[in-house]
Amino acid sequence: MKRFLFLSLAAFTALAEAQTAQQRAALARITAEGLRGHVSFLASDLLEGRGTPSRGLDIAAEYIAAQFRRAGLDAAGPGGYFQLAAVKLPQGQEATGKNVAAVLRGSSPELRDTYVVVSAHYDHLGMLPAGEGDRIFNGANDDASGVAAVLEMAEAMRPMSPPPRRSILFLLFFGEESGFVGSRYYLEHPLVPLEKTVADLNLEQLGRTDENGRELRRVIRLTGAHFSNVESLVAQAAQWTGVRLEIPKENSFYFRFSDNFPFAQKGIPAHTLAVAFTYPDYHAVTDHWEKLDYENMAIVTRTAALAAMLLADHTEVPKWNRKNPELEKALTSIPGR
Repeated sequence: MKRFLFLSLAAFTALAEAQTAQQRAALARITAEGLRGHVSFLASDLLEGRGTPSRGLDIAAEYIAAQFRRAGLDAAGPGGYFQLAAVKLPQGQEATGKNVAAVLRGSSPELRDTYVVVSAHYDHLGMLPAGEGDRIFNGANDDASGVAAVLEMAEAMRPMSPPPRRSILFLLFFGEESGFVGSRYYLEHPLVPLEKTVADLNLEQLGRTDENGRELRRVIRLTGAHFSNVESLVAQAAQWTGVRLEIPKENSFYFRFSDNFPFAQKGIPAHTLAVAFTYPDYHAVTDHWEKLDYENMAIVTRTAALAAMLLADHTEVPKWNRKNPELEKALTSIPGR
């Protein structure tokens, strides 16, 4: 077992006091009820699986933008909360989609023009074209859970006074299931300068705790953890929130799992936080919102939120671990890194 599980009450109190009052208040605003409300709508049959492109995907984008408006967050781009994107899908179904983005402005005059990205994808697989019974890929855990976490984090951080030193860009992508087309479009047409973007924390599959017969309560995974020093701040956040940080033994999840990788290809330290990588309803029509563990999801979302706040308050820019041979092999095409 990890050492922090045996902390005395005095030591635990000292750790808690290391957080600022603003951070503690923000974490307390992240609730299981709020997460459940977001996921139950985004993964409802009404949205028909949020395929790229589809009417359901457009409804999800409008819902996300409405939540940003309700929280009072600034729109990130000249087109408001939406970044319209014309992309080519792998099957060759040019399509138009919308990334949805809002920003929490930083408090430091020296650092507010630098950005920590908190991201997730709001699309899923749509519907089976024909057949009996349930044909909708609702995508509750993949990745309505990540979207819900981003929305809760954004609303929780908005009242902070002062906010973190760096600005935080909350960024929701379409088209992840179609080959990262939304995130790849963003990185070719960024809303904030890439050279001012210090890190991306991407959120995936936070709601299910059942993986191959194993129960993953109070556990969070970080893909490519040893690839950068972002790991140390995530570990600190996990310790403060009473969550065990688990590092995947194999690194393939870093390169193929989610929208963090297009950021890494542009030279930005980027990682995905997740709970279960595989679960019984992965990419199945039975990935329904009622199956998620929202109490546990609130705990790990608070961990992600605190990690984002620590990154945004840290004066040093996150750096790659260039001594890691697997990272170097994958990212040798990045200029100047």
